[in-house]
Formats: sequence, structure tokens, C-alpha cells
Amino acid sequence: MYKIMASDLDGTLLTSDHKILPFTQKTLTQLHQQGKEFAFATGRHHIDVGQMREQLGIPAYMITSNGACIHNSENELVFQQNLSADVISQVINSVKNDPQININIYRHDDWLANKIDEKTLCGHANFPCSLFDINNPPLENVSKIFLTHQQQDHENLAGWEEKLKTQLSDFAHVTFSSPSCLEIMDSGVSKGNALEAIAKLKGVTLQDCIAFGDGMNDVEMLTMAGKGIVMGTSHYRVKNALPTLEVIGNSDDQAVAHYLTEHLLLVEAS
Repeated sequence: MYKIMASDLDGTLLTSDHKILPFTQKTLTQLHQQGKEFAFATGRHHIDVGQMREQLGIPAYMITSNGACIHNSENELVFQQNLSADVISQVINSVKNDPQININIYRHDDWLANKIDEKTLCGHANFPCSLFDINNPPLENVSKIFLTHQQQDHENLAGWEEKLKTQLSDFAHVTFSSPSCLEIMDSGVSKGNALEAIAKLKGVTLQDCIAFGDGMNDVEMLTMAGKGIVMGTSHYRVKNALPTLEVIGNSDDQAVAHYLTEHLLLVEAS
């Protein structure tokens, strides 16, 4: 049976108002007491996720910035792979003249943006965002860049996805975390590779892992894990990319916790 559980947050473990509900908390606590390891696997910043881990109340690994950072259950940074200065410069110089694009940067312990966007801030109440100078951007200790559109225009962002993939080629990983959020990490960075690193640290394999997700940034993790499960509310691109994987309900119904209760917790208790 699976020894490591990994879950995306937004659209997967968290409700639409960005909360971990009591049933989910209880389920994960019971599984932890049975010796299961849990890993948050998200595009969010480690500062943001650390607050959720405190709320959850159990030791947990944190895969953050889509796999660019891994913290163990003692909150020690055990892996980090940042963007190169050249890639950062290329991305910003490419998109900065599009007035509808907001550029966000995760740097070390900071969240920086060229514009403050209230839609993007929603769900990050305890993690403040600061402005940076678009003509003098930070070039060091940047785990990821993510782009949003002021009108949440997916097609506009999809156009930038293709342009940046062509421009950056083998130097960056470009993917969507949601239809309205385009993410850029260093080449080779993914939640899947991060989950594999955690499995090795725990002396198990990916076949011992079960993973849940709803975004294109979850595809590697869902295909690499022993079992990958797709949320029913996933974007059609996710479902098209993963046609053979099991699909469950939505985050507001705590579908992840219900699945774990039925297929992992009760099996272990019987």
C-alpha cells in the first residue's frame, strides 16, 4: 500500500475559498498516525505553505514553486533549483511590454510583482506581495516566475506559453498551474521529480506514492507516482493529457480526503 501521499493545493486539497476543512485535516492526521508521509505539492511559495502546514498540525514535506524547492518535515531546505539570471531576463524582457500581463517572482522568502493584482492576492492573505522595478528585476535566488493576465485571458497566456517554450527551449520548464496562471521554472523542475527525491529520502520508490492534482503543473507528478488521480474540475487540457488516470470529485466536497478514507485509511484499519 502507498507510503507517501502528495497533493496539490489550489483546486485539489483546498476548497475554492482556499481552506483546509476539518474532515480533510482529520483524515490526514489519522493517516499520519498510521505511518503515512504527506507532502504538499504546489506552485505556492514555501512561506505560504508553511503556514498551512502549521494549521494542519502534522509533520509534512513541502514541494513548493512546482518542485523548485523541497522542505522536509523539520522545515529544513533539502533541495533548491533556481532560475538562471539569463532566463529571468529573457522572460521579463519578452513580456514586459504587454500591458495586460502581470509578472510575479518568488525569490527566497519574498513574493515580488511588477503590479499588485487583487485577483492574484486572493487566497494569500498571510503572505504579502511587494513591488519590484521592471527595469531592474532581481536575478538571484529566484525559484520561479509566474504570469497572470489582468482579464484572466487564457488564450493570451497560451500564446505566451508557446512563445516562451520556443524561446527558452531546454533552459526552462513552462507550464500552467491554472488556466489563468502561467509558470516558468528552471529546466527539469517539476513536482514529479521533487516527489521522486522525497521517495528516495524515505527509502521508497515512486510506486509507493499516490498523488492528486488538477493542473498541467501536476502532470509529471501524476504520471510518475504509483497512482495519480485527477480532480473532476481539472481543465480539459489536464484530462486530455491524462486520459487513463482515475478522475474523482471536486475540492469543495473534499474529494481527496474522501478518496483516502475509502481506499487507504479503511484498508489499513481493517
